[in-house]
Amino acid sequence: MPVQVKTSNRFIDLFCGIGGFRIAADLLNWECVFSSDIDAEAQRAYEANFGERPAGDICKITSDEIPDHDILLGGFPCQPFSIIGEQKGFEDTRGTLFFEIARILEAKQPRAFVLENVKQLATHNKGHTLARILEVLRRLGYVVEYRILNALNFGLPQKRERILIVGMKEPFTFQWPQSKVPMRSLSEFLETDVPAKHYASKHIQEQRKAKHTSPYSPGIWHENKGGNVSSHPYSCALRAGASYNYLLVDGVRRLTPREMLRLQGFPEDFRIVCNDSQTRKQAGNAVPVPVIKAVLSELDLALGSDGAVSTLKHSLPIIYEPAPLSDA
Repeated sequence: MPVQVKTSNRFIDLFCGIGGFRIAADLLNWECVFSSDIDAEAQRAYEANFGERPAGDICKITSDEIPDHDILLGGFPCQPFSIIGEQKGFEDTRGTLFFEIARILEAKQPRAFVLENVKQLATHNKGHTLARILEVLRRLGYVVEYRILNALNFGLPQKRERILIVGMKEPFTFQWPQSKVPMRSLSEFLETDVPAKHYASKHIQEQRKAKHTSPYSPGIWHENKGGNVSSHPYSCALRAGASYNYLLVDGVRRLTPREMLRLQGFPEDFRIVCNDSQTRKQAGNAVPVPVIKAVLSELDLALGSDGAVSTLKHSLPIIYEPAPLSDA
């Protein structure tokens, strides 16, 4: 009897940024057949590292232009749901980009998808926004669930909590990553010879030290929107549009672009081709690679377990169950 060889999963990489999903999927030998991001600088970085330039605005790309694929991956824009933004949700035009994902799912019918967003999506508008998203996905014929995962539990010294939404067409067994990977020391992620341009001004340094004394060395000092300073042996969540000095290593200097990429789990050979400002923005928008790889690894196993009973459907409670959508 001939040996059956598992074929590579074909995936598309939507709102791909600089390729966090792509790196995780490549580690599983999946095949990327399409990528898209509207940001020109992110396209430039993606092309430098993966050899292909992502297509632009997904709203202008017809479903017929997108290749058939097994899995849709996408970290759709989080600003409409983030505590840093104004939390307008679907009232914000960026919030409607979720419906571009729904459009593609309906047209292409992939076997599965994995979506990522900020954890605040789970509670936005008292849970109604997430309930609406889940309802749309289920009406498209998918078994769907979500979980909030923290990068701290996957080896990275960054407190980054994100919601992952997984959907599958067929009743496969899916298990969320169970084991916690010990957090690696922050010192492993910090550079030793840091250019002077990354140091905060003397005024900023003195201001921070007047407010706070840290028990951690190395440590990352965080100043929140209210001006309160705290420190930890890990970083708070990297943010794309944050104040220049909101995170300071030992209260004296900013993270370098390479350090920020490391805190997101990007490999050392990831090429930095954009300026510091753009790379900081890109790292802040990226997904933590070890978290994504753990989820995709479980999905890879699930898609290979033909005929198994699904454990996904009832793995977590629904925050809010909305009324059925009108067919009008």
